[in-house]
Amino acid sequence: MEGTRKRRGLLTAVVAAVAGLLLLVHHRLPRLPGNPVGLAETFLPWLGLVVPLGLVVAALRRSVLAAVACLVVGAVWMGVFHEPLASSAPGASRAYDLTVVQHNASDENTSPSRVARILLGPDPDLVALQELTPSTLPAFRLVLAATHPHHATVGTVGLWSKYPLTDVARVDLKPAEVPPGWERGLRAVVRGPHGPVATYVAHLPSVRVRATQGYATAWRDESAARLGRALAADRSAAVLVLGDLNGTVDDRGLAPVLSQVRGDRDAFAFSWPASLPLARIDHILGRGDAEVGTTWTLPDTGSDHLPVAARVRL
Repeated sequence: MEGTRKRRGLLTAVVAAVAGLLLLVHHRLPRLPGNPVGLAETFLPWLGLVVPLGLVVAALRRSVLAAVACLVVGAVWMGVFHEPLASSAPGASRAYDLTVVQHNASDENTSPSRVARILLGPDPDLVALQELTPSTLPAFRLVLAATHPHHATVGTVGLWSKYPLTDVARVDLKPAEVPPGWERGLRAVVRGPHGPVATYVAHLPSVRVRATQGYATAWRDESAARLGRALAADRSAAVLVLGDLNGTVDDRGLAPVLSQVRGDRDAFAFSWPASLPLARIDHILGRGDAEVGTTWTLPDTGSDHLPVAARVRL
């Protein structure tokens, strides 16, 4: 009987311990077949659900071991995510110089004019778009032109600006195995009142969970490495990266990019999927004289992504 009592809640305690380990050292764990750690990194904040669920089980099983394990993991979770827990409201009155909006508008969206009007809600200085199509591009141009007369597009990505754009160039993000014609990266210099800002718009390949491969990220990771090299070679004083990177800031596959630029950690701002946002895979990142501050999401546009907005201090 004593041995049974000691084992009571052991499985719950083990599950909690694994969640705590992932929270603390996920970036140091090896890449296993099927990439399960990478998948866990995508939804890392949601590991905190282990705590309330585990405490319910601990109460039902009358297990002190399980309860203690869950409380420890709860403390770890709060330590890891203390910044968004203590964050202020979206658009709070921190000093800023630019408002930036980033959105994967979806190549299946049938209301580009409505999308554009939603994106103009926070009065952005820059609007970055992905999944532009020949049929939606004219509508975006028409609606955005009144406030954002300067724009550039490369393939399926585009940038609209209140300020002049110069040095517009294609950024090669295409994985080697992808056929020619895949254009999802651009760089332009925004000539604003606070000085030039080298601005990248990027759309990295999608990731998939497949029965034979597990969490498949090879193309995304290769594209991220290409973007990382471009950023490393850029000597601009102020750099912004706006894009659907198909990964979160905790995802090791984005390390080549995140070693060069960083974003705001003061809010979760989950952007995907729009119907039930679980992860922020759409990003506004900065470096040098471009510091990304408060980040938040905008209303649903009909895309499978929510738009993301941020304040930027130059």
